[in-house]
Amino acid sequence: MKVAVIRFPGTNCEFDTQYAFERIGAKTQLVWHKETSLPDGIDLVVLPGGFSYGDYLRSGAIARFSPVMQAVKAFADRGGYVLGICNGFQILLESHLLPGAMKRNENLHFVSKYQYIKVLNNDNKFLSRLNKGDILNIPIAHAEGNYFVDSDTLAKMYDNAQVLLQYCNAQGYYDNPNGSVDAIAGICNKTKNVFGLMPHPERACEKILGSDDGIKMIEGFMH
Repeated sequence: MKVAVIRFPGTNCEFDTQYAFERIGAKTQLVWHKETSLPDGIDLVVLPGGFSYGDYLRSGAIARFSPVMQAVKAFADRGGYVLGICNGFQILLESHLLPGAMKRNENLHFVSKYQYIKVLNNDNKFLSRLNKGDILNIPIAHAEGNYFVDSDTLAKMYDNAQVLLQYCNAQGYYDNPNGSVDAIAGICNKTKNVFGLMPHPERACEKILGSDDGIKMIEGFMH
């Protein structure tokens, strides 16, 4: 599998993401945001975490206009797989590749900690190696992770199995670290080829990091 990892000014998780995918046997290539095309033979595009353009205006709002995003949109429209992690998720929302929007965390503070999340739907490539109801321990680190979507769209997302991950506690019960609607931590588009989540699976790919629960998430793209 060949993975393109997009770099914007302010991206800071590109090497973590590159390491995680190479650890499972993927070939990776960093792509600068000013490129107007993606490398040949790409199977997956990843928009990693960080603070693209310093989060000016709002997270992801400027990055959506970077030249490379036209290529990413075209890739997604052709059915190519795209994964946005944290700031990457915010960019996908701003680019309208995923429904909804991000607001400041409910408590107005940056939150950085390990957080349990529950798998709600695994009928997609990203979570295909996990089971419904699985509880994972994955780090979160964000100031604008308060996911919002209107009730009508949310109902359609549930009908289409687009709500993938939900924040919870160790026992799987409701826990909401940022105020997101229904404690949503991750979603996908209707055709299930564009994925976004606020937790950082690339930071949970080895036991020495405190958890390796994230490795099964990224391994899904290998199958």
